[in-house]
Amino acid sequence: MTRLLAGLAVLLLVLAVPAARADGFVAGMDDVPLMPGLTLLDDAGMAFDDEAGRVVESYAYGVVTEAEVLAFYDETLPQLGWQATGLGSYGRESELLRIEFLVGGPPLTIRFFLSPG
Repeated sequence: MTRLLAGLAVLLLVLAVPAARADGFVAGMDDVPLMPGLTLLDDAGMAFDDEAGRVVESYAYGVVTEAEVLAFYDETLPQLGWQATGLGSYGRESELLRIEFLVGGPPLTIRFFLSPG
């Protein structure tokens, strides 16, 4: 019985890992990881494409500080080809990503805005 429970626990862990990865990105931005500790706000934001490129707005929240968020993205985004262009601002190819913080909280609410750059 113990082996069966151990096997079942391993199976549940294996099945849980892909689900966690699927939610590991900012909504509408499959090339921008979601910082651990943040949760996406469902139905808040928008996305569309036009001749100039894609425009995506997404929101997340969590019990984190602005400094922690900026440090995470300053470390993570360059590994994905993004270059810092200012505080909370990153560019890659023909796109610009801005990370902004809304007043209020806790929890802290973060706005991710991607536009042609």
